[in-house]
Amino acid sequence: MFIFQHLFSALGSVLHLLFTLYIYVIIARVVISWIRINPYNQIVRFIVRITEPPLAWIRKYIPTFGGLDFSPVILIFVVVFLDRFLVSTLWSIAAF
Repeated sequence: MFIFQHLFSALGSVLHLLFTLYIYVIIARVVISWIRINPYNQIVRFIVRITEPPLAWIRKYIPTFGGLDFSPVILIFVVVFLDRFLVSTLWSIAAF
């Protein structure tokens, strides 16, 4: 039984790390949009590739207000919610 406890605890920790890294990637995407960086740079293309699908989906339902795009903020809120909900659920399962 302790094997499953450690498994769920490790899954929760890895998931928490992935969510945290994705938040940093979203923040990097916002900073990249403020400054001019070569769009053909491999790192920039990777960041855009992994953040554009959820940001485009949010933009489809929530328009910009006065030229400000709030989709990264909303996406960060969603990622934080998923992080708190899923990770705490996995850690609770591991505690039993």
